[in-house]
Amino acid sequence: MAIGFDFGTSNCSVAHVINGHVQTIPLSDNESFILSALCAPTRESVSEYLFSCLDILPGSSVGEEVLRNAIAENRAEGLNIQLGDVLFGNQALDLYLEDPDFVYYVKSPKSFLGTQQLRETQLALFENIVCAMMANVKSRAEVYLERDISETVIGRPINFNTLGGEKSNIQAEGILRRAASRAGFKHIEFQFEPVAAGLDFESTLTSEKNVLVVDIGGGTSDCSLIRMGPEWLEKKDRAETLLAHAGKSVGGNNLDIAIAFQRFMPEFGKETDFKSGKVIPTMTFWDAVATNDVNAQRSFYSYQNLDALNRIRMDAKHPEKIERLIQVHKKALGHMVVGESEKAKIALSNQSDYTANINLLSETVDIHLLSEQMEKSIAEPMRQIKGLIEEILLQGEVTPDVVYITGGSARSPIVRKVVESVLPDIPIVSGNFLSSVTEGLARWANLCFR
Repeated sequence: MAIGFDFGTSNCSVAHVINGHVQTIPLSDNESFILSALCAPTRESVSEYLFSCLDILPGSSVGEEVLRNAIAENRAEGLNIQLGDVLFGNQALDLYLEDPDFVYYVKSPKSFLGTQQLRETQLALFENIVCAMMANVKSRAEVYLERDISETVIGRPINFNTLGGEKSNIQAEGILRRAASRAGFKHIEFQFEPVAAGLDFESTLTSEKNVLVVDIGGGTSDCSLIRMGPEWLEKKDRAETLLAHAGKSVGGNNLDIAIAFQRFMPEFGKETDFKSGKVIPTMTFWDAVATNDVNAQRSFYSYQNLDALNRIRMDAKHPEKIERLIQVHKKALGHMVVGESEKAKIALSNQSDYTANINLLSETVDIHLLSEQMEKSIAEPMRQIKGLIEEILLQGEVTPDVVYITGGSARSPIVRKVVESVLPDIPIVSGNFLSSVTEGLARWANLCFR
């Protein structure tokens, strides 16, 4: 049996075609989506969980080394990993928020997969995390369908990491393929996410059109210019209809991070001074909220940085604000802070003001935001998204007949405003912002594996 699998930055979802109709598959509490998050007692728990609880073997000699070290470290900590020790989705988030000091929490691992200059052991750890999440989704889908699932088409962005280029794409797709294979999929294909979203839209067309698909996801923004129409629906070879592609590793997460950095971090000491009058460097504030950058997070949560933060606090004019940043470090609260900025972004898409409540356990920091402040905070990532649309129009050398916008972050009226600024006279339509990619992947899987 074949499914379309959207292993998303924010959420995971799957769908299949039954009797000619696409059906999304419930994964959590009758919802078709499960948060792309994992929580475990320790980082090392994930490797042992796969081996001891799911009978999933390492995929390489490096993976075997990671597993041996994980078992040794877990035993030294007195841990004997059981099936229920590793949680996924909202259960993972709830446990993290309840006790951030004593758990290992990962959200949006897809954001890290294209990162260059990582050690092989780090890449093996990412593969294990992705494998555990994929195995969880596959198992839930099989329970619901009461059938084994052996074939899948997995969505992927045009570019996983803009800076790494094709090297990042090869690395990230390789991690996804190996993780999916270890999770139990026998036949694995990939499809670009905006193409998949376009395939879902194509099913509604009655005549041929040039369609610009703008997919603003959690971690990436992707555009595809595609010739579509009913005559192409059942054709697997679409090479001549794919007119142009472009993608950047900038998405909804980048907007959340920008808001957290620009609007929240001043309450944690950003833009304040040392007693000497010099401004405290901003990099440590950026690293605290750059939850999609593995190197930034490693730098912020290092022991050396904790020493540096303590020294900054001693010399700061506002030590109480730096103390808040130290609490973020000690309690690993970066994801929580960025989560609050995401809530603010969503709220300010529909209202003029919002008060964010950042719970540091020792105190709650209330930050009032106006919609115009949010727009100013996200101006740079929105400029990049606008540039992406302009780039694909140059590549394709044709004017689209219609723009189809999709992706969770495309729900914001700010995104529609950006599209309208580039293509003021072209109609803009949208379908299901959250499931169009998944449903398109299911359609493609039905073609690939029939």
